[in-house]
Amino acid sequence: MSHGPETSNKQPAPQQGQAPFAIDGFIFDLDGTLLDTLTSLANCYNRVLTQLGFATHATDAYRYFIGDGARRCVERCLPANARSDAVIDQALALQQQDYANSWQQDAQPYPGISAMLQQLARDPRPLAVLSNKDQAFTQLCVSHFFPNIEFQQVVGFSASVPHKPDPTGARQIARALGIPCQRLALIGDTAMDMATASTCEMQAVGVLWGFRDRQELLSAGATSLLATPADLLLLVQEPVERR
Repeated sequence: MSHGPETSNKQPAPQQGQAPFAIDGFIFDLDGTLLDTLTSLANCYNRVLTQLGFATHATDAYRYFIGDGARRCVERCLPANARSDAVIDQALALQQQDYANSWQQDAQPYPGISAMLQQLARDPRPLAVLSNKDQAFTQLCVSHFFPNIEFQQVVGFSASVPHKPDPTGARQIARALGIPCQRLALIGDTAMDMATASTCEMQAVGVLWGFRDRQELLSAGATSLLATPADLLLLVQEPVERR
């Protein structure tokens, strides 16, 4: 079965000029890769800052606040002179309460994501999600925004899975799928994703529609860059017998 779009005079192409590679499974980051949650998260954190009497930030500032878990984002968006453990704990508790009621607001899959996932779901290769979002919210978002896509593993931050770039979650997924790390692609939009892939010896595939830019992804070890979700279908070869 072919995974590419029908032949036309203009097809998207992987940005790094890399030849297609054989892969047996796909691990996707969530925020900034599958889901455009920038406005949703920025609004959530800004509401917390307002409750605490602090200045808010422009939505674009959260491109660099988000990515390393909720606590780290809280710390980054607080004023430098207010980053005590007590204030961070208070702000994090408020953020968790707010996000429990607002996680689905102002969030949606990026254009082309659902079509790409539907195409990948038609072949035997498994799909998985690995996020730095808390496990409960990761599961909620995946179930809500992709109800018709079967992800064989959905892993977020928890007591047993540290935030990326710690490789624990990625390796856990590889073991659960029964696929060597070298035969998996990890697709994400930040340096954390690329570093995780590199540590695990997975294919490090960066996306250019997310929160961070090309230079960050390349500097962190991206072996391929995708301009659109459809590019992934051209980059990976047909499923092959596992070795």
